[in-house]
Amino acid sequence: MKSQRALLALAITAGLVALAGCSKSTEDTVGPAAPAQSADEFVAEVNKTIKEMMPEATSAAWLGATYITKDSQRVESAANERWLSKNNEFIARAKAYDPATLQGDSARAIHLLKTSSSLPAPRDPAKLKELTEITSRMGAAYGSGKWCVGNDCKDIGQISEILADTEKSSYDEMKAAWEGWHTIAQPIREDYVRFVELTNEGAREMGFANTGDVWRAGYDMPADEFKAEADRLWGQVQPLYEQLQCYTRGKLEEKYGEQGSINGLIPAHLTGNLWQQDWGNLWPLLEPYKGVGSLDVSGALKQQREDILAELVSKAGGMRNLTAAQQVELERQADVEIATRMTKLAESFYTGLGMPALPESFWSDSMLVQPRDRDVVCHASAWQMNADASEVRMKMCIKPTEEELFTIYHELGHIYYYLAYKDQAPVFQTGAHDGFHEAIGDTIELSMTPEYLASIGLVDKPAVSEQAVINGQMRMALAKVAFLPFGLMIDQWRWGVFDGSITPDKYNQAWWELKAKYQGVAPAGGARGEEFFDAGAKYHVPGNTPYTRYFLSHILQFQFYKALCDASGHEGPLYTCNFANNPEAGKRFWAMMQRGASQPWQQTLKELTGGEQMDASAVLEYFQPLQSWLQEQNQGKTCGWEAAKG
Repeated sequence: MKSQRALLALAITAGLVALAGCSKSTEDTVGPAAPAQSADEFVAEVNKTIKEMMPEATSAAWLGATYITKDSQRVESAANERWLSKNNEFIARAKAYDPATLQGDSARAIHLLKTSSSLPAPRDPAKLKELTEITSRMGAAYGSGKWCVGNDCKDIGQISEILADTEKSSYDEMKAAWEGWHTIAQPIREDYVRFVELTNEGAREMGFANTGDVWRAGYDMPADEFKAEADRLWGQVQPLYEQLQCYTRGKLEEKYGEQGSINGLIPAHLTGNLWQQDWGNLWPLLEPYKGVGSLDVSGALKQQREDILAELVSKAGGMRNLTAAQQVELERQADVEIATRMTKLAESFYTGLGMPALPESFWSDSMLVQPRDRDVVCHASAWQMNADASEVRMKMCIKPTEEELFTIYHELGHIYYYLAYKDQAPVFQTGAHDGFHEAIGDTIELSMTPEYLASIGLVDKPAVSEQAVINGQMRMALAKVAFLPFGLMIDQWRWGVFDGSITPDKYNQAWWELKAKYQGVAPAGGARGEEFFDAGAKYHVPGNTPYTRYFLSHILQFQFYKALCDASGHEGPLYTCNFANNPEAGKRFWAMMQRGASQPWQQTLKELTGGEQMDASAVLEYFQPLQSWLQEQNQGKTCGWEAAKG
């Protein structure tokens, strides 16, 4: 999804702040010792510690992601060990406080300290050290992973390009590339088994049943209620997804014959994406009305990059006067310049809403293109380096494509959230819940309508017609709707792994059962055995990033979007709304973002949308034209995959 729009995305600071404490309000048998200081004093100490330790922890993590070496792994692991040691101390001390007897910010802070960790660590120093080494090792293995055939080695970007080119790459080429990437996860499997054992031990010491319970406890509701809430939201959008899956499967069958489906499921390597979470690369096959309302954003960006290169070459005296090394350097300069231009375009949307310009350090310290001289984790992520947000960065290997442009707008959503809540106490410097963090940038993306793209010079003024509407909705659905079940099933798998209902000898079997149940996809060539660890081929598994946040963000972003469109005075169908440069929408959005985690998310949601419940009705309202069209196209077809769901 747009580099895990989410990808993730990732809200690094949210994870680091969460490490400052965790624990559930379950007491030890003998009860906790009486606190040596007041709750206010304890929370003040926690905030002071976060502020002091955060720069070292984030810098070590940055090195681990942007300079993958044994040395950077050692530095990152040591910093994590120090951080987690302090975390364990806070856990033990936080259990002495009962939030029910407290008021105000201290009550909220104690609650967050007890429920916000994604990495519960054992208290035993040797096991804590082992856990930090494992997490660093898994991240490095993923970041440096390559698929090699003889001496020909391809990284994730090159493999993704093979899958993305669904017109030129053959069925067998895509299958080989998909299988090739999944080999990089096999060495991670053993570490992951031990990782689960260690984090579960840490969770039990904190008063939880397992790590999954820790994750679910951070949503201002009982963990079991949260499970039911996720199921309710999926139930709202499932019919829309099933119509999209049915239409897509039919088109694949038309192109590939009997190889285009597997008992009603879509072959995993045919969606144009390594994880089947974004089907945008199937656009040439799935475009409802060829060429109607066509928006060649990628073509425009690539042309800009070529124009930049041509100007650089001209200034240097022409290509024939350049050495090979000089030519390579000019190519790199062109890559940096187009990446910077794309990022400034995204910045201009946020500043157009009245938000501040990015600090100069963002431009000097971010990694916007892939370095030539070292391994890095290209997975896009946003970073808050210190508690006052005077240093914020983005890590991404930007290429001049539409997908990458949208990813930048998403990542800057994290950055602007950091800037908005920077005046909150450090323990409140995170999203109202983790889905909020992912939804900020995605809400902006929804406003990147054809009219907006024309306004920034990337496309011509679009034609308006019913066919153009369906085409536009299909493009959006291939990213947003296709993602929904994937956003849910990753943590469904991990919750089972953590609670023991999915044992190590069934890791891969359970993974594909869930992918069949929720996504309606399957691996070509039959069942993949337990020698594989296909879950680990997705960054967020070895990277230990909870994933339900992305599913929730795909619900929340439409709620946010509708509220901001209403605030901007928009009239007409929801999907036509563009609130760029609208001061009232910007004011409302910024006010919500400034809250951080200082109050329960239900209250923050209500202040923006008027309701306290996450609701997918705005998703259905947005995609109503497409859903009706899909139902017409699928008439007479057998949709669904009941046999696979079991």
